[in-house]
Amino acid sequence: MKNTALKGSSKNSIANRQVVSSTLMALASKNKDIVVLTSDSRGSASLVPFAEALPEQLIEVGIAEQNLVGVAAGLAASGKKPFVASPACFLSMRSIEQIKVDIAYSKTNVKLIGISGGVSYGALGMSHHSLQDLAVTRAIPNLHVMMPADRFETKRMIAALVDYDTPVYVRIGRNPVADAYVNDQYEFEIGKAVTMRDGRDITMVAAGETVRVALDAAEILEAENIRCRVINMHTIKPLDEQAVIKAAEETGRIITIEEHSIYGGLGSAVAEVIAQHCPIPVQLLGIPDEPAITGNSKEVFRHYGLHAENTANVAKKMISL
Repeated sequence: MKNTALKGSSKNSIANRQVVSSTLMALASKNKDIVVLTSDSRGSASLVPFAEALPEQLIEVGIAEQNLVGVAAGLAASGKKPFVASPACFLSMRSIEQIKVDIAYSKTNVKLIGISGGVSYGALGMSHHSLQDLAVTRAIPNLHVMMPADRFETKRMIAALVDYDTPVYVRIGRNPVADAYVNDQYEFEIGKAVTMRDGRDITMVAAGETVRVALDAAEILEAENIRCRVINMHTIKPLDEQAVIKAAEETGRIITIEEHSIYGGLGSAVAEVIAQHCPIPVQLLGIPDEPAITGNSKEVFRHYGLHAENTANVAKKMISL
């Protein structure tokens, strides 16, 4: 699947969590089976407008993430379409057993929205960072894992999830991110990667906020006559293996970029496919095996080399070898 990416960063001021709320509110106003649950997080999830407009379709359980997941599972078993919104750091760790048993093992149709994911809570440190959530959730059978690149993909993803009869964990950030797409008028399909830019010299595979990083790096490389393919792997599980294999065969080198530990996330998922089907050089860019530094997202990204300039330099080194 190929789409034209937005060239250059936008000055977007709308956070993905706001898009989740507005999209769910529009859908829930027409479908009373859609129910949103929070753990004292309606403010941080931007769900105050939803609560005011549709109070009977929002359930507040307080700071009790395990109960939050259990209640959502019960609602799903009763025919409702529950969307859970809670900080990713707590949702993916504090209630992981309930996610494993009540949601995944029981195959209850619950959509888990991990808000303020990655290093969004930057200054609060490791307790509030969620840099292991993709590793944990993608290892649980029956649970799919997704991460939208920007506000436009967030809207398409949430709309697609309403009638997607499978448990899903979605991670989104806290702050507005630069657009990757021109608008939301493009083809979106769960489980199918999007080729944002084509190229035959090297491929960058990214998800979430790092898709914009990959696009910006590709523009730097293009100025030096290096054609870089950029793949937006919005669905990390089930992974679009054919897109990975095709890129490996056609470009011969792959870089993965993620706001996650280098262990168990997007990079690991891509490397697993490469190792089994088409061994080529793969470079994983992410957070190393250490408590991430504190600071805002931009500062943390730059510290760990998750920015366009460093990513382009890594690509050039790979190509020179």
